[in-house]
Amino acid sequence: MLLICESSNLSDYLVDHPMLTLSHPLIQEQKEKLFAGCNTVHEKVDRAFTFVRDHIAHSWDIQGTRVTCTALDVLTYKEGICYAKSHLLAALLRSVEIPTGFCYQKLMLFDTPANGYCIHALNAVYISSIKKWMRLDARGNKPGVNAQFTLLHEQLAFPLQSNKGEIDYPIIYQHPHPKTITALKTNDHAVHMYTKHLPTSL
Repeated sequence: MLLICESSNLSDYLVDHPMLTLSHPLIQEQKEKLFAGCNTVHEKVDRAFTFVRDHIAHSWDIQGTRVTCTALDVLTYKEGICYAKSHLLAALLRSVEIPTGFCYQKLMLFDTPANGYCIHALNAVYISSIKKWMRLDARGNKPGVNAQFTLLHEQLAFPLQSNKGEIDYPIIYQHPHPKTITALKTNDHAVHMYTKHLPTSL
C-alpha cells in the first residue's frame, strides 16, 4: 500500500505531544536504558519495537481493567491497548530523533463482520538508511498474531481482509488521532472499552 504523509516535513514527526511527553524523566530514563549500545537507526527501531510489543501487555490479552493513555502511563503500568502502545513506541523513537507517525486500520472486532468493527492503531517509522517509511504493529504477539520488524517486507499483526469490510487507512498522521484519544480519556474500564466503546471509523 502507498503510504501518504500528512506532512512532507520529517521534523513534524519528531515533535512532542501531550500523549508522548518526550522530556519526562521516566521516558528519558527508559530511552537511555533501552538504546544503550545501539549505533544505527535499524537497531534502535528494532529494540524499541520489541520492547513495546513484548514487554507491554495488551489490555485485552490480560483482561486488564486499567485504561492507560499517555506514553508515561503505558511505561509505568506496562499495559495498554494498541492506541496507548503506539504512543509509547512513538515517544521512545522520537526521543532519539527517529521520525515516527501514527497509522490506522479498520478491522473486524471479533473475527466476523456481524460482531462489528474497530479502529486499530499502529506506527510508521522512517528508516533513513533505505529512505522509506515502514509500518510497525507493536500490539503484542500471541497465537495467530506474529508482527515483526524487518526491512524486507511489512509484517503486521493482522492480515487485512478487505472482502470483509476491513480498511487500511494510508495516512501517516503526525499525532495520535483525536478519536482514539477520546476513547482512552472517556473510559475507565479497558475490557468494556475494547468491546463496546472503540471508534469504528476515522
